[in-house]
Amino acid sequence: MFAAQIPTATVAEVPADAFLLDVREDDEWAAGHAPAAVHLPMMQIPARMAEVPQDREVYVLCRVGGRSGQVVSYLRQQGWDNVTNVDGGMMGWAAAGRPVVADEGRAPQII
Repeated sequence: MFAAQIPTATVAEVPADAFLLDVREDDEWAAGHAPAAVHLPMMQIPARMAEVPQDREVYVLCRVGGRSGQVVSYLRQQGWDNVTNVDGGMMGWAAAGRPVVADEGRAPQII
């Protein structure tokens, strides 16, 4: 049996004031992320689900959309109906000209 279709939005469809959840690993986050994003690595989601809002739409990002899709699917199975995968992830985000920052004043890059 196939999993239900997960909600997906293009980078252009993500509102400027959206709650962004970045589920990439620490090194990926440090290299470059959306300025307002919240970092919660994919493998920590089960233990830290309480940090994911249920009272507003949450847009989930990874590098290209695979891991974030898995996280959206998992959270929906746990009762979150407000989570959406961002198609293209941070690669699409950067390609669309959306802002990207890096830790420690480095030039941002998506790895």
